[in-house]
Parts: sequence; C-alpha cells; structure tokens
Amino acid sequence: MVAMEFMRQMIAAFLTLSMFVMLGNMIKRDHFDSVQINHPATSNVHYKAIKVSKQSVVTIPSGGGGGGATKGLWKEDGEALKPCWNNPSPKDGEHSKGFILVSLTDGPEYHVSQIANAVVVARYLGATLVLPHIRGTIPGEMRNFGGIYDVKKFVKSLDGIIKIAKHRPDEVLIDNVTIAEVPTRVSEAYIATYIEPLFKMNGNLRLETKFPPLSMTNEKEFYYLDSLSCLAMFGTLELQPALKEVIDLMVERLRALSHRSDGQFIAADLRVEMLEKRECQESGDGGTKWCYNAKAIGDFLRKIGFHRNTTIYLTQSKWHSMLDPLRNFYPKTYTKDDIMPADKKAKFLNANSPEFTKIIDFHVCTQSDVFLPSISGQFYTNVVGRRIASGNSQILVPTKSTYSSSPGAYISPYISRKSHSAFSCFC
Repeated sequence: MVAMEFMRQMIAAFLTLSMFVMLGNMIKRDHFDSVQINHPATSNVHYKAIKVSKQSVVTIPSGGGGGGATKGLWKEDGEALKPCWNNPSPKDGEHSKGFILVSLTDGPEYHVSQIANAVVVARYLGATLVLPHIRGTIPGEMRNFGGIYDVKKFVKSLDGIIKIAKHRPDEVLIDNVTIAEVPTRVSEAYIATYIEPLFKMNGNLRLETKFPPLSMTNEKEFYYLDSLSCLAMFGTLELQPALKEVIDLMVERLRALSHRSDGQFIAADLRVEMLEKRECQESGDGGTKWCYNAKAIGDFLRKIGFHRNTTIYLTQSKWHSMLDPLRNFYPKTYTKDDIMPADKKAKFLNANSPEFTKIIDFHVCTQSDVFLPSISGQFYTNVVGRRIASGNSQILVPTKSTYSSSPGAYISPYISRKSHSAFSCFC
C-alpha cells in the first residue's frame, strides 16, 4: 500500500515537471518569434527605393521559426496590369512588294526586341514580314519559329497590322538580301533616315538588332514605347504548348518543394559561364557590381532574412562546384537538371539545343515569387518587363554592402522608380 502511494506521488511529480518544461518552451518560442534588427544611421538607401530614418528598426517575423516565409520577404503579388495601348489601325495604302527578314538570336530576352524592331520597320515601310527563324549556336543552324513559339497566335496578334509570309519566297535569296543594322529601340526617324533608303534601293532587307554591351545596361533610363512597340514586345510571342507544359511542370515542382514557405520560391539568374567572363567585375559605382557569385548571393539573402529552408532556382543547367557556397547555407537550391521531369531532359536539356534552356530560365524567372538578377543585362531587363505586366514586382537587386536588412531597400529601380519601358505599356 505504501509502495503504491509512493508510485502515485512519483508520477504526479513527473507530470508536474513535464508541464513546466512545456510551458518554458512555449515562452521561449513566443519570445523569439520576431527579431529586431537595428540599422546604422542613414538617410537614404541604395537606389533611393525607400527612405530609412536614423536608428530605424525593422521587425521581421520568423514565420513560426520553421518555414522562414514572411510577408515582408514574400511580397504578395499585385493585380496583373492591363495593356494601356490600343492596337494600331490598319494602314492605309498598298503594301510594297518588299520583304523584311529577321533571325531571332541568343535567347528570349533578345527575341522581344528583335521582333519589335521587325514589326515596327515592316509597318513603316509597308513591307511583308517573313516568319522569323531562330538561329542556333552552331553557325548555319536554324530552328523553325514554331519549335519554340506559337505560330498561329503570333500571326493572329498582328492580323491587319502587318502582312506576314509564313515562308520565304523562292525569289528572295538570303545571300542577296541587304543587311540593315538597327538599334535596340528603332524609331521612325531612324527608319526614315537609314532604313527606308536601303529598302527602296534593294527591295528586301534583313534586320540585325545591335544590343549594348553588359556594362552599358542602364536601369535609370526610360524608353517610352508606342502602341505598336508595346503590342510587338508583349502581345505577340507565346510559347508552343509542349514547351509551356515543361515549364509549368517545373514551376509546380518548385512550389511543391517550397511547402514550408507556402509554395513560394526565389529565382536567381546565376550562371557559371557568365561569372567567368571579363565583364563580371566591380563597377565602383556606389557598391554595385555587374555580377554576383554564389557566396555573395547567399550572404545577401541571409542578411535580409531569408530562412535556410528557402527554395531557390538557379539559371544553371547542371550543378557546378562554384555554386557550392550558396547550397551550403540554402540546401534547397536547384538547377534545371534537378527539377525537370526525367522524360523531358533528352529534348529540353540537350547541350546541343541551348535555346530551350534559355527559354525555360526566362519563363521560370518570370513566374517566381522573388526574382534576383545577379547579372546585369538584357535578361534582367526583359524578365522585369514581363513581371511588371503580371503584377509580380518583388525583384531584389543585391549590393556589395548590405547596410539595410529590409528587403524593400533593394527593390529594383525599374520598380521603385518606374523606370522600365513596360510602364508605358501597362497600367
């Protein structure tokens, strides 16, 4: 009897102790559920995206301590903007007998400008645009437009605006067609001065768009786009169904892997081949750089509060040891090889067809919850344009010295200053 009473007292004491331990853990979790970060005194953060007062304090909730998803980091998308442009009316007068030829090169970030220039030139001259080919990486290699883009939707989008020939006429020999170089944004004044005389003299032209080098890309310069350019850049190019399906499957898998952050993920334009180029060097302009390596990207994301469980997509086809510093802290960092369905890799992850990998990267970065351009250039510029149209404006640009822990301090100036041309097309 005495033994049984002793046992009851021991059990009661154990339960009481357990309750105190549980209560202590609850208090501890509540205490650390938010972290206060004191910023150094500063009057204005980089890019003038937001103003930070002296000794300001930013509170970043920890999202329960497990997933790392916070509203401050994973900004909710706004409503998709609507096109501000009206489709140009049919052009009066007869069309000329001449043709405009253009080959799409390098990747989707260049295709949008190449198509826009071709459409603007063809309409101004009254010429017929021959359905473009896509030039491969091997000299002389050409891919059909329909191998990547939806031909029917392209033709329909320009119906009544310009004439389109689905095939190059036999009498138009490529070797005999005069090449006309045009800038990234061709204007009517440029066409009248430099292009129209060539067209009248030769009858047919092949356009080549000249893009500025990496170091000349300017986030602060605003180019106003007219209705025709807006339509050509944002209303003509849609992916063919098979390629779109692969991209959708990859995005779905990234969201499934991001279950601890409510299906949200970061896409970072981080490619080893770009980091090895000479252009990837410090600019000396207020702590900015043209390129950021894996360690710099990881340090930046940690500084502004992204949790270790954050899912990150890189625009790299297969893993490289240069990326290890990022994965060491963010183990859920993936390349295309990691998340593409196995039965799709033979076609879409083929080293001999880099056009597919570029298209995939472009559209995954367009759809991610956060986009981080670690490299300046056309890819960054045109991904931002697509994201502006969809209302997905969480685009973070790192700096060499992250003196602010607030993600808002690193919002792309394309967004914070509305300095992107897409803002003249969408409202």
